[in-house]
Amino acid sequence: MQGKKVYQEKLFNSFQLSDRVPEFNFYRRLRSVLHLDFLYDKTRAYYGHSGQQSIDPVVFFKLCLVGYLENIISDRKLIEHASMRLDILYFLGYDIDESLPWHSTISRTRQLFPESVFEEVFTHVFTMCVDQGMVKGSTQAIDGAPVKANASMDSLELKVPESDLDAHLAEIRHISHRDKEVFRKAKVDKASLDTQTITASDAELKSIASRQKNWSRNQDQRPGAKNKGSRYTSNKTHYSPTDPDARISVKPGKARKLNYSSQLSVDTAHHVITDIKAYHADGKDSQYLPDIVNRLQRRLWRQGFKLENVLADTGYSSGENYAFLESKGIAGYIPPHGTYKGGPDGFTYVKEQDHYICPAAEVI
Repeated sequence: MQGKKVYQEKLFNSFQLSDRVPEFNFYRRLRSVLHLDFLYDKTRAYYGHSGQQSIDPVVFFKLCLVGYLENIISDRKLIEHASMRLDILYFLGYDIDESLPWHSTISRTRQLFPESVFEEVFTHVFTMCVDQGMVKGSTQAIDGAPVKANASMDSLELKVPESDLDAHLAEIRHISHRDKEVFRKAKVDKASLDTQTITASDAELKSIASRQKNWSRNQDQRPGAKNKGSRYTSNKTHYSPTDPDARISVKPGKARKLNYSSQLSVDTAHHVITDIKAYHADGKDSQYLPDIVNRLQRRLWRQGFKLENVLADTGYSSGENYAFLESKGIAGYIPPHGTYKGGPDGFTYVKEQDHYICPAAEVI
């Protein structure tokens, strides 16, 4: 006999959320092992003693973790997504008839806590992974990726010199006609005086002007180059008033954007993230390797591990980095750039004595 389901909402229900979340559900298992109660003491100093209660700090950090696991970067979408998932509600400690925090509360709380609190949560979770035998420690893989900043290229401002402003602007206005007019003025300029002040030399400014001419003549196939508002921008001449730490960067085949450089290290045993930090996007990956390794070495040492091997791509290749890793007693598996020849032309390397012999038979 054919069935037909008719939905009629009940006035009263007998419902228990824990009965609807399967025993082997990921978030149910995570809730049983992830205990963040230590956060109440760590964050108490950042709250007042009167007024309405804010979001539970444990719930806040669990929501941040859900956003990472579900690949959701919007707080609004995160709350919408979590409210539709029984397993996530159970993980957060909310029942189906309880409203989740307002999305703007998530944003404000993220700005409330200092970096040290987030660092302690990261270290706590990392220690849990170590205790479960998921970290070997000896071999770490490092890589970076650009992270788009929450700032628009349209709001870029020209940097100004400390003196002789009018004469300077008259010289560099040809960099872009759009710099002559205010396209999208930021409501508040959050940049410091150092950020707003131009530090480029005359030679660098001439180089930028030359690149601007080449841009308009030869780079017409770049993404967005045909737009009448396209322009060549540089961190030496422009800054973002809404996000002063963001930097202009570009990858082959991509448009120029305001980005950060996210540098991540992963333990090769079970792919556990061992360290992560955001750097300015106008630097090369190779410039950040020493700081990454020093941070990583300290973190692993506290857990009883010795860093022995570092894996990275060609972007981290430089003679300074090879020497740095050697001084630390760390084996670096980093391929050199394609132009690397292995030594000067006409010179012979003597491995036993670790020196070169030049064409004139002299030891170098």
